[in-house]
Formats: sequence, structure tokens, C-alpha cells
Amino acid sequence: MAAVTLRGIRKTLGPNLILRGIDLALNQGEFAVLVGPSGCGKSTLLRTVAGLEEPDSGTVTLGDRDVTRAPPRDRDIAMVFQSYALYPHLTVRDNLAFGLKLRGVDPKEIAARVAEVARMLTIEALLDRFPREMSGGQRQRVAMGRAVVRRPQLFLFDEPLSNLDAALRAQVRVEIKRLHASLGATMLYVTHDQVEAMTLADRLVVLRAGAVEQEGPPLEVYQRPASRFVAGFLGSPAMNFFTGAVDPTARFADAPGLRVALDPARFAELPPGRAVVIGVRPHDVVPDPDGAIDLHVEVVEPMGFEAYAHGTVGGVTFVARLDGDAALPRPGERLPLRVSPGAVHLFDPTTERSLDAGRS
Repeated sequence: MAAVTLRGIRKTLGPNLILRGIDLALNQGEFAVLVGPSGCGKSTLLRTVAGLEEPDSGTVTLGDRDVTRAPPRDRDIAMVFQSYALYPHLTVRDNLAFGLKLRGVDPKEIAARVAEVARMLTIEALLDRFPREMSGGQRQRVAMGRAVVRRPQLFLFDEPLSNLDAALRAQVRVEIKRLHASLGATMLYVTHDQVEAMTLADRLVVLRAGAVEQEGPPLEVYQRPASRFVAGFLGSPAMNFFTGAVDPTARFADAPGLRVALDPARFAELPPGRAVVIGVRPHDVVPDPDGAIDLHVEVVEPMGFEAYAHGTVGGVTFVARLDGDAALPRPGERLPLRVSPGAVHLFDPTTERSLDAGRS
């Protein structure tokens, strides 16, 4: 397995600048996940690493080799697509063995590797089936097996679970996590699914308009977003935002219908009256008769172990996560809420960058 280093990767497609000088370094054995909205450049970046797209400028280094201009076959990279890309006329066994046969690997070695991968992915019973005889989840495991059997330096995944239903996505996600743990492989994974991103990644890379907006351990990026964009993109339901200001004592931030206490360790340098954008996640509020967030409830969604109350605070749309076994409010009621100082986020209204002095 090898480390991956991208330096100054720029790519245009027609008149559109897709990648705007991407710098990214992945350690050997690291699992990095690229997330971002549609059109932000995730798949183009992955295809550039694979050699399917050539950058206008910048370098791609795999281990100690500069592979920027190398064809895909010379990069020792395996790619798993969302479309499975299996040969329909070949059995699972032959699909797994196909790439090894092209490389002239000894037949005994091929048989041993195919058997090893089949055990690893629990597809031994499928070896003599054709792709049309399998479910989507089974076909995706075979597609992963075809990549694993090659023992490449780098694995690339391009939204491999997007064609699966929710239950199968959860199942195959666990298998990918298990696969990474057993192989110790370097993996770069593209997804639009936040659950996949948060659960799979050692490092989360958030892209915005062809540039890296923030990267780091998933929990760190979630808890200390560098910008309003990252804060609003990560989390479901999305973060609630308010235009407000620091109060005259510099101990609170206020907006219509809302007052939140500020953590002095994070926001002590903000002057009284400073304009801010206040961010509050739905999961960070709790009902409190003395709470300073006044939610006018419009819709309640019971979901078993939790519920979501949708409404407005000071005329601004607001969502609050509630315990599912608690007494839930009714539409039309007012629900006072509070949020702990440690869970408040503040952003500059102009630059949209975080104002948190304690952000890592």
C-alpha cells in the first residue's frame, strides 16, 4: 500500500474550472472520504488520481512515484464504481480472475487469491453464478473482490453504494469497513451520503466548488466546522442559522426569538455588538422551561427513539431533535429550548468563516 500526494491539481472541462488547485496528502493505509455537493469536483478528482482524467497542472504522486502522466494501467490502482462494471458473460470466479489472467499470473496463484477474497467477502457460494443471478449487494461485493484480488497500492471508490437500498447500503458499508481493517489498505472514497462519510473515514475531506474547504478527522470536522458551508453541509437535519450580534456583555449572542450563551474559551475575543451568524444544530437543543430559544412548533415527526419538531424561531425556520419517549409538543404550541455554550457556533457574516478561537 502507498501514500498519495496531490499538489496543485487544476482541471478544466470546456470553459468550466472544475478543480482549483487541490492539495491533499493521504498517509499509507489511510481511509479518506471526499464529500461535497453535486458538481463540486469529487468524481473528477478521483478520476484524476486514477488516470482517467489528466490535470491541466499539478502532480499526482503514488508512494515515491510521480504518476501524473502515467496511464491507468501503470498506476497499480483498483477502482470500484457504482455501476459494478462486471462482465455479464463471466461467472463470479472468472470476473475475479480476469485481471490476474491478463497480467500473466500463475493459474495456481490466481486460484489461491480468488479463494482468499471469496472467503474475505463471504461470496464463496456465488463463485459459479453469473452477475444476472445475484442481488445488487452481492454484485457490489464481487466488484470489491475484483479490486482486492489484484492487491493494488491504492483503492478508489466512486459512490459504490448509491445503487443499493438503505438496508444493503448499511450492510455493504460495514463490509467495506471490515475490508479496510483487514487489508490496511490506502483508500480514497467518494460519496454524497453523510452516514457513509462519517462512519468510514479516517479523514474527511469536504470539497466546495473544486477546492478543499476543510479536512480532518470526521468528528473534528463535524464539531468544529471551519465555515458556515461545512456546518450547513454536514449533519442531518442541517444546522439552524440566525443573523444576530454579540450582546453588550459579550457573554451572549442574540437574534430575534433566540439567545445563546457563549463559551468564553472560544469566543472571548469577540467585541460587544459584533455582527455574527449563529449556528445551532438540531441535536444540540433540549427542552427547558427557562430556555431562551422560543420555538413555534408547526410539524412534529415521531421516528421511534427520537422525534423532530419543525417550526420557526423569530420567524426563521428551525428544527429541534427531541427524545422519542418524551411528551412531544403539538403543532401550534410554543416550545422553550436551550443549547449549551459548548454547542454554539458563530460565523462571520461576510467571509462565512468560523469565529471559534478554539477550533482545531
